[in-house]
Amino acid sequence: MDPQLDAPPTAHSWLGPPIDARPLFVPEHAALIATLRGLTPDDWGREAVPGWSVRDVVAHVLGDCYGRLARHRDGHQEAGREAGREGGREAGREGLREGRRDGLREGRRDGHREGRRDGHREGRRDGHREGPAFAPGEDLPAYIHRINQQWVDAHSRVSPAALTDTLELIGGQVARLFAESDPVAPSLGVSWAGADPAPMWLDSARELTEYWTHRQQIRHATGQGTDPDPRVLSVVLDTFLRALPHTLCDIAAPAGTQVRIHVTGPGGGMWTATAGRGWTATAGRGWTATAGRGWTATAGGAWTVTAGGAWTATATDGGDWSMAHTADGQPAALVRLDAETAWRLCVRGIEPADALTRAEIEGDRQLAEAACRIVSVVY
Repeated sequence: MDPQLDAPPTAHSWLGPPIDARPLFVPEHAALIATLRGLTPDDWGREAVPGWSVRDVVAHVLGDCYGRLARHRDGHQEAGREAGREGGREAGREGLREGRRDGLREGRRDGHREGRRDGHREGRRDGHREGPAFAPGEDLPAYIHRINQQWVDAHSRVSPAALTDTLELIGGQVARLFAESDPVAPSLGVSWAGADPAPMWLDSARELTEYWTHRQQIRHATGQGTDPDPRVLSVVLDTFLRALPHTLCDIAAPAGTQVRIHVTGPGGGMWTATAGRGWTATAGRGWTATAGRGWTATAGGAWTVTAGGAWTATATDGGDWSMAHTADGQPAALVRLDAETAWRLCVRGIEPADALTRAEIEGDRQLAEAACRIVSVVY
């Protein structure tokens, strides 16, 4: 399988060549079900992530599958989910990175159950039940943590066998949905890559990493190591490393500066982000237009468009990192990691400080440390 698509340049070209994860969903789903069928009764109660057992993680994966079918196959609109997308846009880069750890990995029950009751209650509109609403003052990560925990708690009465049977059915439908998807169609945003909306190729690749990561958590909890199959691992790592430009978005560097992450071993590779130029154009009366990954324009009062006047354009260094440029020459910073450290870092299975102790670094230490702040999950 060629994991990269031949696709025309798009507005998301700064993310690098599109990834084709579609052929991997069916075998990944089969691997998950095989793993679950091989568990002992005691295995289901083992802690997979802090606060969640193996059974809890499986219930969570089932919830993800139902949500994906509802939104993408059935066109089901859930008020809370739409609010979540809007909340994500307003939260901004720092809001998405701060706060408690993602309920996909580390949901702690007490933290998810706190908050005002009114904000947690499902509402009704026109006689129809709405999805869970945002609680007062709740940002997107906290909202996600809470509704994930609510779903897991609601399935506490479901047996492991029933969970597995249901996931085999519903997860199989999701795998087929992705296998037949249009990779260049607009889809759900991927906040940790700075893309909203994201192209389907990135959304689907992100979803594959979710299923793969949860399967590894189950394997680790039950005494098994990470699945070494390089076919899937290479796509997972390729997807995770697309967060590199967004990770560096606040780092100012001269245009052309390159930061490279080299993941060694089977499934590894090299990913390079290059600093570009952000252009600012100004004219009288407070007009500003900024070209980066997208154009934005602002003005106070009533909008008018007039000919004439003098415009000034200024190129500024930093803030516009891209993976679309050719990775040539010696990078300003090179971080070399083994595959196990790399994927665990991206999902915060280990902290950046720990990853740095295992890394080989060449060049600018500060740029290398900035690259190791990469996060490829909502965090």
